[in-house]
Amino acid sequence: MAINEAKLNAFMGQFVGDLGAVMHAATIVVGDQLGLYKDLAQNGPCDSEALAQRTSTDPRYLKEWLSAQAASGYVTYDKESQKFSMSEEQAFALAEEGSPAFIPGAFQIAVAQFKAIPKMTQAMRTGLGVGWHEHDTSLFHGTERFFRPGYAVNLVSNWIPALEGVENRLKTGGRVADVGCGHGASTLIMAQAYPEARITGFDYHEPSIAYARKAAEAAGLGDRVQFEVARAKDFPGENYDFVAVFDCLHDMGDPVGAAAHVRKSLKSDGTWMIVEPFANDRLEDNLNPVGRIFYSASTFICTPASRSQEVGACLGAQAGEARIREVVTAGGFSRFRRATETPFNLVLEAKP
Repeated sequence: MAINEAKLNAFMGQFVGDLGAVMHAATIVVGDQLGLYKDLAQNGPCDSEALAQRTSTDPRYLKEWLSAQAASGYVTYDKESQKFSMSEEQAFALAEEGSPAFIPGAFQIAVAQFKAIPKMTQAMRTGLGVGWHEHDTSLFHGTERFFRPGYAVNLVSNWIPALEGVENRLKTGGRVADVGCGHGASTLIMAQAYPEARITGFDYHEPSIAYARKAAEAAGLGDRVQFEVARAKDFPGENYDFVAVFDCLHDMGDPVGAAAHVRKSLKSDGTWMIVEPFANDRLEDNLNPVGRIFYSASTFICTPASRSQEVGACLGAQAGEARIREVVTAGGFSRFRRATETPFNLVLEAKP
């Protein structure tokens, strides 16, 4: 075996960075749950003793935690004062719940993946699936917290306006189905923006629907939005003006069957919006940092979720526009286009 030392050293350098990121991830979740980032952002530079006193935590643990954050660039350390602080950018990403750059939810998803290792080891041996409902609850909460900021920034201001005639219809009282709504983040954003619209969120996961109902009441939207337990292939209702699916079509076992049911549920001039993770159509064009995130999540979450259902199409989180077009067309839609995009999202429009 001929080892190229320069290539080996480069790979080991990558390994050090990767292992550091993995080890650091758990500290982010702990810091988020204990309110350490929020306190540090609100109260300014301090040492571990002061932060511990304010957050009712142990100062020795916090000294180590703060050191880890500083080494990772998630807080700032001043060697002269020996105090820790957060820059505005760090605070925006770590301490401001709902900001467009808020990231702690992503690490909750990572926690769920690690907890799923025993199930995934077995699944990869047998080819069987692991349903969404079989994961740790950190996946459900992390998914909502990670995806909600992007929806809040883009859904009403960019995505819906990019669709043909949808914005005006929602402003004047259209009927909307949010299919695969999870905790209802996208549903509630639409309900708040379009008070005349009649919006129902559907998801097969009963605990998520229960959570969404409580969230609607807490937001004062309980009288303007409904949530029901139902699958994408058989959710009730017809003559919808607008059906939306957010980051979940690729998780479905039978996406063609779901597309056919959406087609049946829409008005003849209705619109289906499909939001999917951004992906190019060829594997080689997705071998980048964004693709790395989505392929990894898809291995543990999306593909096994699809495999656990009937058909088990396993589109994966990097399905790409061409593959989604095939699904939508097979479901009976005649018009399909990319309405808009972000670095993390494809926003696709389908019409009967």
